[in-house]
Order: sequence, then structure tokens, then C-alpha cells
Amino acid sequence: MTTKLFGEPVQRREDRRLITGQGRYVDDLGGNALAAAFVRSPHAHARIRDIDVSAALDVDGLVAIYTWEDLPERVRDPLPLLIPHPALTHGRTAYPLAREIVRHVGEPVVMVVARDRYLAEDAAALIEVEYEFLKPVVGIEEAAQGAHLVHEDVPGNVGAHLVQEVPSPQGRSAGEAIDAAPHTLSFRLDFERSASMPLEGRGVYARWDADDRSLRVFSSTQTSTSVRMAIAAKLGLPLPSVEVIAPDVGGGFGVKIVHPWPEEVLVPWAAMLLGQEVKWTEDRREHFISSAHERGQVQHVRVGFDDEGHILGLEVTILHDHGAYTPYGIIVPIITSTQLLGPYRIGAYRVEFSSIYTNTVQVTPYRGAGRPQGVFCMERTMDRVAAHLGLDRAQVRAANFIQPDEFPFDQGLIFQDGRPLIYDSGDYPESLRMIKELIGWDGFAALKAEAAAEGRRLGIGLACYVEGTGVGPYEGGHVQVTSDGRVHVSTGLTSQGQGHETVFAQIAASELGVPLDSVSVVTGDTRRFGYAVGTFASRAAVMSGNAIALACRKVRDKALRIAGEALEADPRDLEIEDGVVRVAGNPGASIPLATVAVLSNPLRYAFDEETKRATQFTGVASMDRPPVDEGDEPGLEGRDYYSPVRSTFASGMHAAIVETDPDTAEIRILRYAVVHDCGNLINPMIVEGQIHGGVAQGVGGALYERMVYDGHGQLLNASFMDFLMPYATEVPFIETAHLETPSPLNPLGIKGAGEAGVIPVSAVIASAVEDAEGITIDRMPISPSELYELRDRPRS
Repeated sequence: MTTKLFGEPVQRREDRRLITGQGRYVDDLGGNALAAAFVRSPHAHARIRDIDVSAALDVDGLVAIYTWEDLPERVRDPLPLLIPHPALTHGRTAYPLAREIVRHVGEPVVMVVARDRYLAEDAAALIEVEYEFLKPVVGIEEAAQGAHLVHEDVPGNVGAHLVQEVPSPQGRSAGEAIDAAPHTLSFRLDFERSASMPLEGRGVYARWDADDRSLRVFSSTQTSTSVRMAIAAKLGLPLPSVEVIAPDVGGGFGVKIVHPWPEEVLVPWAAMLLGQEVKWTEDRREHFISSAHERGQVQHVRVGFDDEGHILGLEVTILHDHGAYTPYGIIVPIITSTQLLGPYRIGAYRVEFSSIYTNTVQVTPYRGAGRPQGVFCMERTMDRVAAHLGLDRAQVRAANFIQPDEFPFDQGLIFQDGRPLIYDSGDYPESLRMIKELIGWDGFAALKAEAAAEGRRLGIGLACYVEGTGVGPYEGGHVQVTSDGRVHVSTGLTSQGQGHETVFAQIAASELGVPLDSVSVVTGDTRRFGYAVGTFASRAAVMSGNAIALACRKVRDKALRIAGEALEADPRDLEIEDGVVRVAGNPGASIPLATVAVLSNPLRYAFDEETKRATQFTGVASMDRPPVDEGDEPGLEGRDYYSPVRSTFASGMHAAIVETDPDTAEIRILRYAVVHDCGNLINPMIVEGQIHGGVAQGVGGALYERMVYDGHGQLLNASFMDFLMPYATEVPFIETAHLETPSPLNPLGIKGAGEAGVIPVSAVIASAVEDAEGITIDRMPISPSELYELRDRPRS
């Protein structure tokens, strides 16, 4: 690096615009567009007998009403199953508008387009749908019994079934290793449903140009390039005729990685058909009942271990609730089953999961994406082992750690990217030392005794995790230096608040030796960069960051070559600092990078004094070579892609001290500490912000957030009146420390950080509450009322 920007806690550049109300979101656009609204099913499982739209036809301002029968071929087909897998034997996806049967409350049945949203909603309210009720299947265990089916052609409601096994070094199966172990335990764990709640819901705005047959779509999405490809395929348009732009996106957290949503197909289709702009913005109830949820699992654990707490064998059977449809495949339970192992070397491991259909909202990744469930399982197991043996919980974890000299470490499983689960780097013993010191682990017993003497109940908890980040297949970056010396960076992935504008500018400025203020960054606009995968799985910095660095290196090499010709110097003797190319050790022999950009583009015409330098009669060009060499291109710009052989693996450890009220059972977090290792840090302040935001969501998942369905498949808390989230007053101050073990898999040595904060929080809080109360905690989230009831049950 030629500057110190990489690794510096640079202030986020995008914040001033966003916090002063100058953000540009989907609903800020298309003020004159027609508005769409949807009639959604009030029933969890029913057959559509008739749709009567006659009363709605008299609404002034009504433009169109569409049911499934009105949709053309392609548009009317089921939405794509985005990630097929051999174990997903009965994958099912929804129709854009329901055909014959609805399978969850909130499924879209009719689309209404009117002059404005108010009129569209008025018309939708007048449409009468006659339903024949069918028995809803609600709850994992009811669904697994298979007495009633969500899809008539899916036996037992089982969409997918997968087993992965790793034998012990002695060749024993997990079952054999457990049977032969000195100690064994068996228990059940439950993790309830939750959902992401971005400030901005989903939104789509489409414009059709009939003259050149081009479509421009603005979507609040985490994957603009994939939405573009999906729309082109569904509407039968050539890919170059479709542009998709993600403007400012007010949070994603996974729900906006799903694509195409029905609305992302129907709104552009209506715009084409009507020849007018059309827009739809999700309201909050729609988000609750018609987007996506996550987390719901039942886990059965059987573990064998020795007197020191070494895990000799582990068997886990998981029932995963994937809701009514599987548009995103079985990524969540795959991640749970593989990331469950965390930083540990397990003697033998067998994991089996069944992914089950229920008449509830579909399940797709939510920040953490299956990892919170896996970490909860493994860390609760470690605590159970420690309690059984009467050992310190940290000691049992340390006994099972993979050691620093064992990397790369192959866990013997296949990860969510279809690649081997091989950890690239880490230092788990050092992370444990750091977290114990940060939280005051060794001195806590005295603190707890002190509090107990005052009638207070304190507990301490610990949890470790490993997170697969930087999932492929690729991302790209384009970098251009213009004749004013500015650097323009573009990448195809999108941003939802992660600080990409800052971090990618830091990488470019560091690689090119230019001031940070001279770098601009564009993300999520297919007009600027057409090939990308998307923002999810803590992959943006690893994937686009490295792609941008590689593109910058191409630009740098070309700049040094051109400057070397101008300065009559060997490019190897040149350096770039503060936007000036100079001979090392001879500052007088220099040329601005802006001038190099001018010289890179041979011109016939001069547009200003600076561009005169690149015209034909300046005497600069060699008469023995063409103005643009064979294999070269005009301009000072470069494009490159980064495609990893496999994922990188970040890691971390969290610890917390909680207090539980003896009378009300209220749970209060007194201290929270995090040690995180995401390789080389690009911007420590942004990483800490990501961790803090993740911990806040994790606190919600541990103590507040849950989706409550009744037996009829009705979501009982589909509003912020009833769905609880923590306020700032419930989120503790978070003490953070960083460990940097660089990844050997990518040029920058970085790993992802976006989801890390949320992953172990439920496990940490469960451990701490259990320590405070002496009561086994085997399901999350936990409320004061639930803790109060647990106090009256027999102690296990």
C-alpha cells in the first residue's frame, strides 16, 4: 500500500447525506407513477373458488385488475427456485399471483393498479374472493407427522433431507464413538421463528420505454444484477434491454436477497402492458405476512465425551421449518448443520436435517442465516458437558479447540457454496484469552458472590463461533481515472448501510496512492456494472473489495508504464503518492495522475488545455507505434473479478454478564464483550459498527423477537404493537477487541464481518441466564414470563 488508508478508522462518507434526509430510496421516486396494491389471502390454506371484481370496477381512478388467469406465459409460471440442491427433492415455489390454492396468510391473489395507492387500496378492499378452507399445517412437529399436507404432491411435507457424516480418526461413526464414550448426554433444543425488520420495506418502481423497448426498474434489493436477469427471463426481454438500479436501500438483512419477489415481476410487466410508470411500496403488515421469516428449528442432540470434556462423538438431528415455499433452497439448514461445529475439532460428527413445509410465510436467510441456530446447539452442548463434569465452561471449550498450527483445517463437510468446509486461518486459543480478559471471566465468581449477598442474581455466559464468509462464485470491480484526476469505482453488488462507499474508496485510494476525497463509488447499478452476485453472507468486502483492488492494480501498472514513458524512467522506479507519479527519491521528476489519464487516451480533438497533451501534434507519441498499442485500450481504467476457490472463515467469541430480577424475572444485560477476527481490517470503526448492530439484533433474537402463529396459521403479532424489538435502552454498551489472522485465500487477506455480531448472542444470553438461575435454558428467545414459569419447574 502506498498510503495508510487501508486499516484506518475513516469516518463513513455516506452518513451526512443519509442522516440529513438526502437519501434517495425507491419510494422517493416515481411521484407521478401509477400505484399497485394487492389483495392477499386472509387464510393459511384454502382453495380459491371464485374472484369477483365487479364492485371494484366503479372506483374512480382504477386502471387495471389482474388475477393469475390474466397473466401471460412465463409471467404466470411459478417463481424460480434459485438454489437447487440434490437433497431438495421436493422444492416448491409460489406463483406471482395465487393459482387455485393459497398456502399462507398474505399470499398475493389479485393485483390492482390505480391512479394512486389510496385508490388502489380502495379497489382491492371491494374485491371478493370465495375460499374453500383446507386444513392448515402449522408447527414443525405437526408438519413432520404428515397427517395433512401443505402441497398435495409432497409426501410427509418433507421438502429436503440431508445427512453429512465425518468419522473419527479411528474410523468410528458418530454413533459408535458416543456409545463408547465415558459420558453421554441427550437433549432437545428449540429456536423460534423471527424475521428481519428493515426500516425500508420492499419496493419496486418500473418505467418502460416503448420506442427503444427498454425497461428501467428501481428495486429495494440486495442483488440488482440478479433481479435484472430474473426480470429479463420472466418478461422475455433481451438482457441489455433491462436496467435495474438499487438506490439507497434502508436495510436488507437477508429478506431482500430473495428475487424475484412477485412484485418485482408484476410491477414491470404492468408498466410494459399499460405503457405507464408503475410503483409499489410494501407496507409494514405486508412485510410481516408476505415477505420472509427465519430461525425456526427443533434440534435433537446426542453427545459423547471424556473426563476432560473432549467431544468424542456428536449426533444432531434437525427439523427445519421452511414455511410454504423454498425459493432460496435449503441454504439455511445447510449452514446450520455445517457451521454448528464452530472452532472445535470433534471426534466424529453426524448431522441430519429434514426441511419441512408448513402453512406459514416462507423461510429465507435473515442476518446470521442459520448460524445462530447452529451456534446455539454447539455452545449449549459445551455448557451441558461442562456442567455434567463440573468443569469451567471456558476450559471445556479450550480442550476442543482447533490449534493455530492446524490450519488449513478440513472439517470434512460440504459448505453452502458446494465447496469443502476448510477453515483458512484463525487463533482460537488467543481469542479465548482475549475474551476472558475483556469480560473479567476469572474474577467473576467473586463478583457473583458479592451480588448474591445483596440478594441479586448475576450470571456470566460465553459462546464461540466460526462464520463462513466471502461466498463465491465471484464479484467484479471497475476503476477509471479521469482527466481531472478523480477515481471512479463501480461494483455490481448493492449496499444497505454497510459503508461500502467508504470501504471501497479506502481500498482504491490505498492501491492507487490518491487522496480519499478524489474517489467516488457506485454500487447496485447495472448501467455501471452488469455482472455481480449480490450482498449477503458477509461477502462484500472479501469479494468486491478484492476485485476492486485487482482492478486498481491493473490501472496502477498502466499508469506507471505511461508515466515512465513521459518521464523517461523505469516504471519499477516510480511510485504514486497523493495523486502524483514520481521517481522514488527524486520528487522533482513527477507527473500528476490526472495528466497520465490524459496521455492514456490519444485524441484527435482538444477540449481544454489539459487534453491538448494527448492530441496528434504534441510530439509526445512515438512515430514507430500505433497510438493505441495492440492489446491495449484507450483510457486509464481497469476491470477485474475475484473468484475464490472456497469461502474464508471469520471467527469470534462473545461474553456477557446478566442480572435476573428475583421477583419479576426481568433479564438485564450488564456487560457485553466481543472479540472478533475478520482478517486484515480495512476500517476498524466500520467493523465495530457492524458488530454492534449485529449484537443489537442478536439481543432482539434472544429476548424479544418471535413470530407467533395460532393453530389456524394466523400470525398473531403482525405489527410493531405486538412484535417486540429492543430499544436503545435494552442494547448494552459493547466492549470490542480485534484479532487479525489474515486469510491466505485472497490478495487483501480479509474475511467478512457483516453478520458476525448477531450469530452467538442467543447462546451467550442463554448461558448467562442459566448461570444466574441454575435453570437449564434449552429454547430461545426467552421472556421474563417464560423464565418465571421455568423457576417453578423441577430442576434438571
